[in-house]
Amino acid sequence: MTHAMLKGSNVPLDATAVRAVLRWTPGQGVPDVDASALLLGPDGRVRSDEDFVFYNQPRHPSGKVWRLGKKRVTEGLTDTIQTDLAGVESGVGQILLVASADDVTFDRVRALRILLYDAAVADGEPLAYFDIKPETGAETALICGELYRRGEGWKFRALGEGYSDGLVGLATDFGISVDETEAAAAPVSGSTPEAAAWAAPVGAPETSVPLPPEQPAPVPQQPAYGYPQPQTAPAGPAGAQPAYGYPQPTSQPAYGYPGPQTAPAAQPAYGFPQAVGAGPDPDFRLPPQGPQFIGR
Repeated sequence: MTHAMLKGSNVPLDATAVRAVLRWTPGQGVPDVDASALLLGPDGRVRSDEDFVFYNQPRHPSGKVWRLGKKRVTEGLTDTIQTDLAGVESGVGQILLVASADDVTFDRVRALRILLYDAAVADGEPLAYFDIKPETGAETALICGELYRRGEGWKFRALGEGYSDGLVGLATDFGISVDETEAAAAPVSGSTPEAAAWAAPVGAPETSVPLPPEQPAPVPQQPAYGYPQPQTAPAGPAGAQPAYGYPQPTSQPAYGYPGPQTAPAAQPAYGFPQAVGAGPDPDFRLPPQGPQFIGR
């Protein structure tokens, strides 16, 4: 027989192992939901951080409480916590079953329900279910219910108690050590931002992002032989030294380059006719002729 439970009601459990299935309807704008569990001692607090079972620590060291993970079913998405009630340590009096959203309020989670199954019965009907209604809608973490000892057996109570400061606030209330630096860090892939606080064990050595290797100061580069050096503003006419092999900026041409053009010289180039209108040179004489030019 399946018990439809109201907030605050409880039901005895005859099963020695149970699966607590958190189920919701996905859709646009609906956050992902994670299931987790806190094992509490007689004082209502965890005995150590190992008593927190969640996506980054999916199995309790005792091996009696573990997270099965998410699954798509006909009715929506599920995330499941399984507990071997018969094997839970005597020092544990309560096991809180928790839901947390990805830093989004639960008023956007549709048809949130927790169902309890007898883990020894395959495909059996649920022992009980509870439809969770957030009280304010601003909650980002909820205690859906609790498994607790009563005499020699166990019972389940429907709770639906919310926290607006997420999984960090909830877990801190029950004694989990939260590193504020880790809590502010970016979330681990597939997790809620609040749960990122437990991504590394408490007391683990600090790490930092490695800095790039220090680079030596740049050494001024000497130009390759035969290439011009970098030009700077000239200090003055006397200070501007041109690169070797390139024309100088002064009035004197560089070796091998034509200088500034002036009026043509009075004498024409050898072998070319003189300018028209010039008379014969009265001092002109034929060059002496060799024997090969004497007539026979």
